[in-house]
Amino acid sequence: MTQSNRTVFITGASSGIGAATALAFAADGARLLLAARRIDKLTAIAEQASKLGAAAVHSIQLDVRNAEAVAAEIAALPAEWQAIDVLVNNAGLSRGLNKLYEGQLSDWEEMIDTNIKGLLYVTRAVVPGMVSRNSGHVINIGSTAGHLAYANGAVYCGTKAAVHFINDGLRDDLLGTAVRVTSVDPGMVETDFSLVRFHGDSERAEKVYKGLTPLTPEDVAETIVWAASRPAHVNIARVMMTSVHQANSLLFHRE
Repeated sequence: MTQSNRTVFITGASSGIGAATALAFAADGARLLLAARRIDKLTAIAEQASKLGAAAVHSIQLDVRNAEAVAAEIAALPAEWQAIDVLVNNAGLSRGLNKLYEGQLSDWEEMIDTNIKGLLYVTRAVVPGMVSRNSGHVINIGSTAGHLAYANGAVYCGTKAAVHFINDGLRDDLLGTAVRVTSVDPGMVETDFSLVRFHGDSERAEKVYKGLTPLTPEDVAETIVWAASRPAHVNIARVMMTSVHQANSLLFHRE
């Protein structure tokens, strides 16, 4: 299935996996609806997407944690952007790496509000239109952390476990429609993920990737576009992907 002229809505599209996914869909001729909090970075990605071949690009500044803003922004989309064919729920983050009993409540709130509630708010606003058109595809970005918890990451792992089951529950709820639901669950990907986790401590963030080759955002983006490009009767339920230096969320090989 070609993505030419299909409308693809990507949250967290200003950097990392979201930005790479926008550019990958652009190269396939998609119409891109891009959302992120950082409008300046989002504008730069939109310009790149247009140069790569996107049929059209529409950007909105959006914090998925704000339920009212999500509902209002999606309801207010211009008519030509209302029919969303593919939703990529990518907005997410990790904050802190602490023992659960020593964690910061503000870190927990940000992860829960973004990774779980934000995904739910966007899904709730977009999927009814897909059901009414009997067409669409929801792609949720999970993690290997949603399959196997690791020390000092209990809350982040918990949010990604929630994505795992929300994804599967949504697929159950959509049975009988032509709307597809997929979870793409990557392991370590070299993005700003660790920089955000460590609140801007670049030295600590760089050590995360030392001695191994992680996935790139482009690796994950390619998989997302592949899942969206299957024939309409094919639903890729879940893809769990890592580099060859990672077995799961606990086991790594470092040179």
